[in-house]
Amino acid sequence: MNGGEVPPDPFAPLLAPTNESPYAVLRNRDFLLYLIGRFIASFGAQMLIVAVGWELYERTHSAMALGLVGLTNMVPMFLFTLPAGHFADNHNRKRIILLMTAMMGLASVGLTLCSALQAPTPWIYACLFVAGSARTFLWPASSSFLPQLVSRGAFPRAVAWSTGSFQLASVAGPAAGGAVIALTHHAAWVYALHAVSLVVCLILVGLVHYQRAPAPPEPITLASLAVGFKFVFASRIIFGIITLDLFAVLLGGATALLPVYAKDILHVGPSGLGLLQAALPVGSLISALVLAHRPLEKAGRALLWAVAGFGLATIGFGISTSFLFSLLMLFICGVADNVSVLVRHTLVQLLTPDEKRGRVSAVNSLFIGTSNELGGFESGFVAHWLGPVFSVVSGGVGTILVVVAVAWIWPEIRR
Repeated sequence: MNGGEVPPDPFAPLLAPTNESPYAVLRNRDFLLYLIGRFIASFGAQMLIVAVGWELYERTHSAMALGLVGLTNMVPMFLFTLPAGHFADNHNRKRIILLMTAMMGLASVGLTLCSALQAPTPWIYACLFVAGSARTFLWPASSSFLPQLVSRGAFPRAVAWSTGSFQLASVAGPAAGGAVIALTHHAAWVYALHAVSLVVCLILVGLVHYQRAPAPPEPITLASLAVGFKFVFASRIIFGIITLDLFAVLLGGATALLPVYAKDILHVGPSGLGLLQAALPVGSLISALVLAHRPLEKAGRALLWAVAGFGLATIGFGISTSFLFSLLMLFICGVADNVSVLVRHTLVQLLTPDEKRGRVSAVNSLFIGTSNELGGFESGFVAHWLGPVFSVVSGGVGTILVVVAVAWIWPEIRR
């Protein structure tokens, strides 16, 4: 695909239902090994997030210390995302995944030692920076690796199973991390378990058979680094989809204010907060399982309706004073969000030539990753000045307006 040229119906061959069983892709040995490995690593990572926040607040009693975790994760994204995409396109992607997984494992060993020896907190941030740098190189290599494990027709279902496994880890991982800390009264055990999960992932991914036709490597230049941006901007469908997701995440993220709603609006305390935080990934998990069995027929239209539904559910959550209704609205947000993730990831990978997938995936992860962090900041900033209800409701309204704008500017998505 080049320039503004668009096939008559670019979505139909990518996400239309097939006669294959939804479980057929799970009989693919290499995909199953990769799926299990990534699930175990994601489960451990979700445990780690809980442990880092708990330990830093226990040791510092400072909200700023928690904010620095987000900053530590963002800096590697800005520094290394474009080189990471270049490496994914010019080197063996499986080898990159293995090396970066090993580096993240070493960072977790470092966190274990920092926690066990009560090392100064700057050492914790140093380990998080190393892990964040490795993760930045891992993302584009991993995203562009998956399409080479399954056939083009099976790829949408592979994405559905992959996102479903991540959402399952997002639900179960934090609970497991909290349980380990409650039993041991120490975060070091969680860090050690995360390191073990990465070793298991390393072994499983190492068993995957991977063949990619060698291509002449490109030198690292500004032009080669900018290939991903050029392709995204020239491909109207990809640019429109990424733009839609970016602004929806930036404006519609209510999750940053869940502690405020749990304490001051819904009055449900920490146990209620845990349920609120689980509602969205549970919705995403259910959505992923449904889409694995019933692929989308009209993906572009479904994407627009899903993001609009995300905005409406966000508004509903913002004005709600009922705990059960708030849980329902967050559940619907999760369902809609997973539809958006599935369509975006599938189309970005399948509409991008293999030799550019790493760099385009890097641009995608940069946009979406930074919008997640900035979305949390935007919600907190508006809530500070105008109140949490206005922050959440205005974000939902803004998301719907973005859907209208994207449907008008990129009619090929709507059609």
